[in-house]
Amino acid sequence: MFFLILLLIVIVQRLVELRIAKRNEQWMLASGAKEYGQSHYHLMVLMHIGFFVSLIVEYLIRNPSLNTVWPIFLFIFIVAQIARIWVIMTLGKYWNTKIIVLPGIKVVKKGPFKYVKHPNYIIVTIELFVIPMIFNLYITAISFLVLNQIILRVRIPIEENALRENTNYKEKFD
Repeated sequence: MFFLILLLIVIVQRLVELRIAKRNEQWMLASGAKEYGQSHYHLMVLMHIGFFVSLIVEYLIRNPSLNTVWPIFLFIFIVAQIARIWVIMTLGKYWNTKIIVLPGIKVVKKGPFKYVKHPNYIIVTIELFVIPMIFNLYITAISFLVLNQIILRVRIPIEENALRENTNYKEKFD
């Protein structure tokens, strides 16, 4: 039952985030923003859908018990959710799941961005590992940790180049 509850919470959260992202995307594009990285975005979406499918399939096939340290993993997950909300609130109308940049804006260098360049990617990486680990779903944890790193090796340079071209990113982060 705990698996189902946590799964539903994360899925609902992602759907709400996609709605926020779509609203922000429409505003940004209407304001003259440019989109980058379209060629890999569908792979990122497929990876995230695949994560949920893998989580469910591995759980159903293996029928695992809770990890002996599941409260620690759950605590890490909760902290990551607080950090995720902090990122979304800090970026406000500029937060998105896509790489959309409004030329001429100043990059955000407050909130979690005061400490790290890409806090949301760190949060997602943590989630892709700790959610399956709560339930001893090692195959999903390791597989999607690796897949996410492959996608981020493509995505982060595209995002940073787009920000360098259109904002004061170089001045703030390089």
